[in-house]
Amino acid sequence: MTEVLCSNRNKNKNMKNLAKITTIGLLALFAATAVADVKLPAVIGDHMVMQRGAKATIWGWADPGEKIAVGLSWQSFPVKPTTAGKDGKWKVSINTIGAPGPHEITVVGKNTVKVKDIMFGEVWVCSGQSNMQWSMKASAEPAKNIALAKYPHIRLFTVARTVADKPQDDCKGSWAACSPESVSNFSAVAYYFGKHLHDEMDVPIGLISTNWGGTLAEAWTRREILENDRELKPIIDRFEENKANLPEALKKYEERLETWNATVAKAKAEGKKPPRRGPRKPSARNQNSPSSLYNGMIAPLIPFAIKGAIWYQGESNVSRAYQYRKLFPAMITNWRKDWGQGDFPFYYVQIAPFKYGGGRESQELREAQLMSLSLKNTGMAVTSDIATVSNIHPPNKLDVGRRLALWALAKDYGKKDLVHSGPIYQSMKIEGSKIRLTFDSVGSGLKTLDGNEASHLTVAGADQKFVEAKGRIEGNTLIVSSDAVKSPVAVRYGWSNTAEPNLANKEGLPASTFRTDDWPGVSFEAR
Repeated sequence: MTEVLCSNRNKNKNMKNLAKITTIGLLALFAATAVADVKLPAVIGDHMVMQRGAKATIWGWADPGEKIAVGLSWQSFPVKPTTAGKDGKWKVSINTIGAPGPHEITVVGKNTVKVKDIMFGEVWVCSGQSNMQWSMKASAEPAKNIALAKYPHIRLFTVARTVADKPQDDCKGSWAACSPESVSNFSAVAYYFGKHLHDEMDVPIGLISTNWGGTLAEAWTRREILENDRELKPIIDRFEENKANLPEALKKYEERLETWNATVAKAKAEGKKPPRRGPRKPSARNQNSPSSLYNGMIAPLIPFAIKGAIWYQGESNVSRAYQYRKLFPAMITNWRKDWGQGDFPFYYVQIAPFKYGGGRESQELREAQLMSLSLKNTGMAVTSDIATVSNIHPPNKLDVGRRLALWALAKDYGKKDLVHSGPIYQSMKIEGSKIRLTFDSVGSGLKTLDGNEASHLTVAGADQKFVEAKGRIEGNTLIVSSDAVKSPVAVRYGWSNTAEPNLANKEGLPASTFRTDDWPGVSFEAR
């Protein structure tokens, strides 16, 4: 065994020496003709994880026509040289095959750029709004869990929050090995997702956190996708109308600002507490404008090779839940097409119960998320049992990350027998005064989390008036009935903003909320 290890070490050492010699030779060859510094995007940097076993892309910028050579420490032969185009952009394809690392990449033009401490592993993009942005230091038991986050082979990259009118080539950010210091401000859901994968597979994990609290899904979607779809075009129309009205809005802002400043001055003169916040200045584009975040925070990552994406968003689109049925799958398809890696895995979190106001019905948004499972290679983590209905940011991010990781382990990493989803409503059958419901993903059987009867069930007859109902588990089915409805035609489960229902499988994964009817809801016409 020792002889084999020594042989492998010598082989790796020889390959690195050959690669070094090759790079020196290429540098001498190209240095005389190069005139501008080679530059790499932020996502290609020291300490990064590259998707293992992939045909990855390395790209960057140089002077138009400049010859570029790339040397790889893990192979003895050079990558075929390339030339920067008229726009100064260049790219090469490489194979990330071999030991996990650490590895190096050397890019040679006028200057030489070395990327060090590279690992081969599994790379995931982690995106969404505030519940994905929510940091480790703001989550449950922060001191304990941050202190334990010593995983040098989990690497973290946070994309700086940026708004842009057009797709950008680069972003701000840098890779860091996971440590108590680097993880404190990092996405808790992303970290726990990556940690669970790392614990189960013992491979390097790369996590790219790109998120912005309180943002709409259309901000993360390319403009062409929105404007070319009849149901989504109202988003663009509304944006263009607001932009056209900006001069008038700015005029009114100046008037309100003047009034506010006078109010502040008067309060100070009278020794009173001044108002905390003045009027917000309107702008042509912000973080919720269509495509703003796709342009500034997703486009710069493409075509960095990834395994897949996880997503936690939806709260901001509750008022337009029916539209989300089209918008969310369109966004996923948009990302997949632009990345050019096929239908990569996309796993997301179903939003948790919360006291929404203003007539917003979050169960309709959860339904839209449930319906998105029809899209290939998607999965959904249900969180109704770990919610805080008075707080839109439930602090338990550990279970959220773990449930997302279950999908990846089962669907992408060969854990075929792993129960990765809670029960999903499949079909109904009317049996006299009762309705029998069947489910997918029952695992080893149905149960309730608290040992009581299934809760938060309602039934309705043809009059569409729902009343409370009882639910009894029978095998892998649920029997629902109410003495008040002799001829039931529809069942709803957990159908309210604040419902925390108790149906689950015996593995403890909760069932998604659902309804058997398709009667129009409150957001049916909202666009």
